Amino acid sequence: MQYVIGLGEALFDCLPTGRKLGGAPANFAFHASQFGLNSCAVSAIGNDELGREIIDTLTGVGLRYQLPRVAYPTGTVQVTLSGEGIPQYDICQGVAWDNIPYTEEIAALAPETIAVCFGSLAQRNGVSRATIQAFLDAMPADSLRVFDINLRQNWYNKEVIEQSLDRCNVLKINDEELDVVAPMLLDVATTEGKLIAEDEAKATAVCHQLIDRYGLKMLILTCGATCSYVFSPSEMSKQLTPKVQVADTVGAGDSFTAAFVAQILLGKSMQEAHEMAVRVSAFVCTQAGAMPILPKEIIG
Repeated sequence: MQYVIGLGEALFDCLPTGRKLGGAPANFAFHASQFGLNSCAVSAIGNDELGREIIDTLTGVGLRYQLPRVAYPTGTVQVTLSGEGIPQYDICQGVAWDNIPYTEEIAALAPETIAVCFGSLAQRNGVSRATIQAFLDAMPADSLRVFDINLRQNWYNKEVIEQSLDRCNVLKINDEELDVVAPMLLDVATTEGKLIAEDEAKATAVCHQLIDRYGLKMLILTCGATCSYVFSPSEMSKQLTPKVQVADTVGAGDSFTAAFVAQILLGKSMQEAHEMAVRVSAFVCTQAGAMPILPKEIIG
């Protein structure tokens, strides 16, 4: 069997409206599964009530998982929302997903994985970082390895970002993250008080530098409520972000990535995959929490 894997943090987002299962890789796996792919969430949970709740939730939505129990509490994130529904995160330390063991069961998935999504956050601790890197190194050479960089608070550094870029072939990054990464890796300065992504020509040039330096197949750049881009060495797709009534944006980027990857795996073009990703993420913004069920009229 061939798998699409979300690898990294599995946790509960503690929102003003209540507790919702989240974590970027788990969100990715869930949304990819809605397109009929054999998805699996890989992380770790504690031997506690929250861990059992994660198992029950994933079982309830029919999502496969490899979630070894470890001697740390299941992760939680306190989420506050701005008036526009933009989340701010307070991410607890010393939790289960910081300590994902490279079990025989997890290792056995790697050679059967056709696409994986991983980020920088779950690599803040050496245990999970070693597991993620070992998994990536054991995947088939022609698989999609998506680095959704997902910079959170100060839980990243240049070494982890470069190690991840060396192992991925698709980079997903947003405009604010591009402003961090460009000076860090390419010695590109941002203009005074202006995001790189507000200058399309400069953003395009920076993205192509990253593609060239790290041998990427594609680079996805999202610019919030404005637009998004997908670059390959020879193509560019640009889509405006639809105007919707936002409940919250938690998980919207993860659903974008999942929909895009699913469409590529299903044989769609880069442009078609981008269009689906935009539709899916716009819908997720209208719903509370990161894992709403997608309507049939979107999936098709």
